[in-house]
Amino acid sequence: MLLLLLLTNAFVLLPWAGAGRIIGGSEVKPHSRPYMAHLEIKNNSQTGYCGGFLIRPDTVLSAAHCVDIEGTVRVTVILGAHDVTRQERSQQKIRVGQWVIHPEYSPDDLKNDIVLLKLKTLAKINDNVQCISIARRNEHLREGALCRVSGWGLTSDKGNRSNVLREVKLQVQKEKICQQRSSDYQRQSMICVGDECSKKASYQGDSGGPLVCKKKAHGIVSHGYDDHLFPEVFTRISYFEPWIREQLRRFALQDIPCSPSSD
Repeated sequence: MLLLLLLTNAFVLLPWAGAGRIIGGSEVKPHSRPYMAHLEIKNNSQTGYCGGFLIRPDTVLSAAHCVDIEGTVRVTVILGAHDVTRQERSQQKIRVGQWVIHPEYSPDDLKNDIVLLKLKTLAKINDNVQCISIARRNEHLREGALCRVSGWGLTSDKGNRSNVLREVKLQVQKEKICQQRSSDYQRQSMICVGDECSKKASYQGDSGGPLVCKKKAHGIVSHGYDDHLFPEVFTRISYFEPWIREQLRRFALQDIPCSPSSD
């Protein structure tokens, strides 16, 4: 599994943590996905990258495996970015003060692969930086639903990391496809997405990014399988929505309105 894309061009691999690249996708219109967050994760002398998305002005949602690393870890979130290699005027760089990994997260099989990152300062909501709504507990995706995944990850299994935000359209698959791939697949907390026929996927570096369906975040890029790029597994947000709300209350957030994000 893939996880973070390291500057050394090596991957921090969990079972295949982190679908991390956008394969078969295309560059999006700059700042048309204002909820997207680019995570820089520094651990000793290494720097890794993940995706994430803004759900409150001081909270980013991502994958637990992105920050579940030994040693001292520092995370910086970049909001309002399109080309992450440039210092765009639209960008807001904010340090993460703390994070909460789901208490039942399992690094061995990536069950409950979800983390909430609390920003040290509030993001400034504007045209380039906005929040995205998350799926509620009773909202379920049907097989065949067409969704989008954005990220700055690799663009092929042998490619380089993308400087600009790219996006791919992916279809929700039958649960049994992922269940056949692995006995660790849990239908209540995971989503099976992507098919071999379309040759499209997320990959290394895209971990933690959102699966967006009808302008709502329904999934989090989590992991795939060593021997296949397709399908891949996303953390099912609706299953974790009560836990997310509980953590937000603990963060003592006020109800600060966010403008609806465009899709």
